[in-house]
Amino acid sequence: MTPEAKQKLKNLLIKHEELKQFPYVDTTGHLTIGIGRNLTTRGISVNESLYLCDDDIIYFTDKLSQYVTFFNDLSDNRKICLVDMCFNLGVQGLLGFRKMFDALEKQDYETAANEILFSKAAEQCPARYSQLANIMRTDEL
Repeated sequence: MTPEAKQKLKNLLIKHEELKQFPYVDTTGHLTIGIGRNLTTRGISVNESLYLCDDDIIYFTDKLSQYVTFFNDLSDNRKICLVDMCFNLGVQGLLGFRKMFDALEKQDYETAANEILFSKAAEQCPARYSQLANIMRTDEL
C-alpha cells in the first residue's frame, strides 16, 4: 500500500472508528482503545508496550521536573526511583510523599528511603519498595 493510500485508510478509519485515547467498550462488548484497537482479543504488541513505556517515562519525568524544583539536580538513579514510583502511584500519589521530598531537598537520602519504606505502597508491594528505598539510600541500581 502506498503512503498516500495508507493515509487515506487511516483517515477513513478515524471517521468510522473514531480516535479514543481512553479505553471503552465497543458495540460488541470488547474493550477497545485508539482507532478501533480491540484489547480483548488482540491486545498490544511488545513494541507498542515499549513505546508506551518510553512515552510514560517522558511524561512522568516532565511532570516531576515541573512539580519538584530540585528534580533535575538529583542523580539519575534517584530520578529513576521517583519515576518508577510514578508508574505505581501516579504523579499526584507520589507528590503525597511530602516528608520524602523534604528529606530529598536536604539531601537526606536515609530519611527519604525510610519514608519510602514506611508507606502504604510499601505494604502493598514490599519487594518493589524495598528495592526503591535501597536505590534512594545508596544511589545504586
